[in-house]
Amino acid sequence: MPTKIISWNVNGIRAAIRNGLLDFVLDEDADIFAFQEIKNHEFQMPMELTEKKYLAFANPAEKKGYSGTLIMTRRKPLSHFTGLGEFGEETEGRVLGIELDAFWFVNIYFPNSQRELTRLDYKIDFNNRVLRLLEKLRESKPVIVCGDMNVAHTEIDIARPKDNTKNAGFTQEERQWFTEFLDHGYVDTFRLFNNEPGNYTWWSYRFNAREKNIGWRIDYFVVSSEIKEKVVSSDILMEVTGSDHAPIRLVIDD
Repeated sequence: MPTKIISWNVNGIRAAIRNGLLDFVLDEDADIFAFQEIKNHEFQMPMELTEKKYLAFANPAEKKGYSGTLIMTRRKPLSHFTGLGEFGEETEGRVLGIELDAFWFVNIYFPNSQRELTRLDYKIDFNNRVLRLLEKLRESKPVIVCGDMNVAHTEIDIARPKDNTKNAGFTQEERQWFTEFLDHGYVDTFRLFNNEPGNYTWWSYRFNAREKNIGWRIDYFVVSSEIKEKVVSSDILMEVTGSDHAPIRLVIDD
């Protein structure tokens, strides 16, 4: 039976709810929703979603109003976890996972390396620890990982590559890490179906960037290669507003 999953950096879940998130969830009717940057310590499931049999798992950041991840699922997990476990302390609410019968599902909000790349070293270290976590999970069953990875992998993933080679999210170090990540046996699912330019998931609020489609593709569904053939579709819902990011959608047979 196909499983439909939505991932979205909502840039504050309270603001997203005010901007129509609940209607979006009900319309999409997905099996799993993964949200990043929820910026909320006390998420309460709206009654409409409780009636739809969703369970909620959250990993808020210790710092209020910052970062945080949330998973809503109709399928009761065998287990769930927050953080990086044995691979290091993580206090910013960036990692949240559930175990289902057929796969591990991990929702991650990767750090931004920031202006002047002040967090680049932190980000690469975080990324490496995430990879070790995923490899550990993968020993028992396949992995689906999603989220805002805060990197445009190749020039096709960004509207103005030449202008951004030294900027956060498009540095050689970040892009090389993503290449090495895929080389470990992971698949960027969107590129299984679409190799065209102009497909982005994030736009600056400045300069009418979204209207002009001057964007970046920094949100991904990645699967471990052993379930690559089970991916039915992977797309970007570019028409959906309510955040500076667009939601992304994966359908997979499990």
